Amino acid sequence: MRDRLHRRSTTRRNFIGAVGAVGFAALAGCLDRGSSTEGDPSAGPPTVERSLPEEYTTEELNDAILSGGPGQDGIPSIDDPQFTSSDDPPANLAPGDPVFGVELNGEAKAYPQYNLVWHEVANDVVGGESVAVTYCPLTGTTQGFYRGESEFGVSGRLINSNLVMFDRGTETWWPQILAQGIRGPLEGTSLEEFQVIWTTWERWRKQYPDTVVLTEDTGHLRNYGDDPYGGYNPRSGYYDNENTLFRPLATDDRFYPKAVVVGARNADGAMAVPKSTLRERGVVDGTMSDVPYVTVYDETLDTGHVYHNPDKKTVEYNDGDLTVDGAESAPDELPLERELGFDAMWFAWYGYYPSTVVHE
Repeated sequence: MRDRLHRRSTTRRNFIGAVGAVGFAALAGCLDRGSSTEGDPSAGPPTVERSLPEEYTTEELNDAILSGGPGQDGIPSIDDPQFTSSDDPPANLAPGDPVFGVELNGEAKAYPQYNLVWHEVANDVVGGESVAVTYCPLTGTTQGFYRGESEFGVSGRLINSNLVMFDRGTETWWPQILAQGIRGPLEGTSLEEFQVIWTTWERWRKQYPDTVVLTEDTGHLRNYGDDPYGGYNPRSGYYDNENTLFRPLATDDRFYPKAVVVGARNADGAMAVPKSTLRERGVVDGTMSDVPYVTVYDETLDTGHVYHNPDKKTVEYNDGDLTVDGAESAPDELPLERELGFDAMWFAWYGYYPSTVVHE
């Protein structure tokens, strides 16, 4: 059953009060590159020429904007992140806790979920690149964006339960999943993204022993280690029930609303692979607009990688090992064109991309 919806059912304020995790006041305190903004923060972040599925008009998206409770910057971004070595991680960080891993130009960093749940945006420099690592707890999405000389902040608004960011140079509003400007001087343009991996601290540290990890020295007083929405280790609260705080833009009941899918979108359309299926099978083939794609499972990091496979090369998975036309290959280094994909809750992905093609 599929249905398009455009109105919220509750608020983050009501939810946090109901679960009693913490007081809302504590939370509220909390491609080729296109145009360049190097040296000019007022110009906003760099944008890129790209073609993404557009299932709603800008007017429809603006009509769907809701207040999440706190105002602009009421949830404060981390603008001066501090890190420690993998040998001396924060005391609250357990091996099985989720982290958002980034590797750029040979530098690896980990951002604990229990930290970013209070901030949602970390403005940082990784591998010499000025970037923003972003996380929306209500949609289970973590994405990375190049920011140039600008900074991103939390607008306090939501669309489809998803974080709406703003850049402090132009105050353009950017829904995280869409990565496109919907209000402000850069309306209609797209941000340049980079890969962020949702994994666990234990897995990331094993794969990148020289990684550093974000500390709790953020300049803000928060109860780090206590998630206002529930928990992932073990899963509880908001993350462990089928209820959403706000009605999605569109609904589809093929999967549990918060089932995790690996989503990708480009000029060919939008696709989703249930992560449970990917774990089970190792390789999932499919098409978008009759163009072949393949998604492979990375057992080391418990993540998926999406590839464009126009020549229909044979990709096989056997006991954690991958081969392409019989030749062994690392899951993140297949001899195919890589597509950016990321984990998302099904209801959120489908809400933005109701024409999405499911590969199973």
